[in-house]
Amino acid sequence: MTPKTQPTPPERMRTGRRTVEIGRPGKLLFPGDGITKADLAGYYRTVARRMLPHLRGRPLMLERHPDGTDGPVFMQKNVPDHFPDWIHRAELPKEGGTVTYLICDDTATLLYLADQACTTPHRFLSKADRPDHPDRLVFDLDPSGDDFSDVREAAEWLHELLDELELPSPLMTTGSRGLHVLVPLDRRTAFDDVRAFAADAAAVLTGRHPDRITTEARKKARRGRLYLDLQRNAYAQTAVAPYAVRALPGAPVAAPLAWSELDDPDLTSRRWSLATIGDLLKVDPWQGPPRPRSLRRARSLLTALARDDGSPTP
Repeated sequence: MTPKTQPTPPERMRTGRRTVEIGRPGKLLFPGDGITKADLAGYYRTVARRMLPHLRGRPLMLERHPDGTDGPVFMQKNVPDHFPDWIHRAELPKEGGTVTYLICDDTATLLYLADQACTTPHRFLSKADRPDHPDRLVFDLDPSGDDFSDVREAAEWLHELLDELELPSPLMTTGSRGLHVLVPLDRRTAFDDVRAFAADAAAVLTGRHPDRITTEARKKARRGRLYLDLQRNAYAQTAVAPYAVRALPGAPVAAPLAWSELDDPDLTSRRWSLATIGDLLKVDPWQGPPRPRSLRRARSLLTALARDDGSPTP
């Protein structure tokens, strides 16, 4: 008779005034890499100080893999009833009703999400108190193939354009395929106008590099060009959070970058992972975040640039 395997007792992680239980801590979430639920929770506890400023006050969509990354994925918006009362929530409107989103304001919530096999939190570009007014604009650079040099070059071109518009532009890897270029905003402009500005800026950029960059959503129409995705700049759309783990082989991490790092020919979107977290945390390339900006002056500068470039005037 085969003896029964004894279940692994929960692992208790203390943070602040709370203790979070990690059930089945030895459960493999990344089977090919030997990464367990306890490993994921340990990672999020380690990066919490860096990560939480980019999450606080923001509604999240949770990417959960309860059977590991080889199993089915659940993209969860509504907070389940069994989540503890101390986790913050925000009820926001949707067509025909409301959604109660989770807000991650502390390390304990990050640990609880890891216990729920949430590998990746995806965040709103706005905060729950003014959900229609984003404080981030995001340009998502998505390559058509595996040549990351195309992404690096397009990012440099976009950086130059945003400099011309006098807009700061923090840079990050997505941990998946491409890069995100962000613009911090002062929350005075509604999503529709932010998205219109992004589209007009993209029109200038694609006008300068028509054979290399496109905003065409249909893959067949891209013809090998890098896709400049603007679709996340809308109410209730989300983008991967800085320092979030991606459910991919090797457990890559979405990581902030310094612009000088684009000069490294070995840079890829999956440069950093759970295995290299020590190197990632040595320096914070986003230390001293730029002041959030209004789009009013940038809009005037963009109109002048489009006229000078011969692009359609925004």
